[in-house]
Amino acid sequence: MRTLLNIIWLVLCGFWMALGYLFAGVICCILIVTIPFGLASFRIAHYALWPFGRTVVDRRDAGAASCVGNVVWFVVAGWWLAIGHVFTGIALCVTIVGIPLGIANFKMIPVSLVPLGKEIVEIA
Repeated sequence: MRTLLNIIWLVLCGFWMALGYLFAGVICCILIVTIPFGLASFRIAHYALWPFGRTVVDRRDAGAASCVGNVVWFVVAGWWLAIGHVFTGIALCVTIVGIPLGIANFKMIPVSLVPLGKEIVEIA
């Protein structure tokens, strides 16, 4: 079931979301100071391609720098991304077929708000 949902997700919205996160990651990596944000964006892009069967957990070794970086991320990009995920999730939930996709979109909100100090893992 995960594979089927991932394929539907990829075709309908995952490819475009991942492409957007990849573009943001490239821009962040070009600007040397924002490389950690670029790496986080690449991580989210990978998650946006195949969200079913994966979840986001906190990293135990994340320190104060991650906290400060998350505050900067939230102010600059996080809340815009979260608003986009909310509206996309609501639009997907309007259709019966899109309800699981909308739920997956809502599941991406926390990592889009504060991506530093997070890790994406497979669900057993």
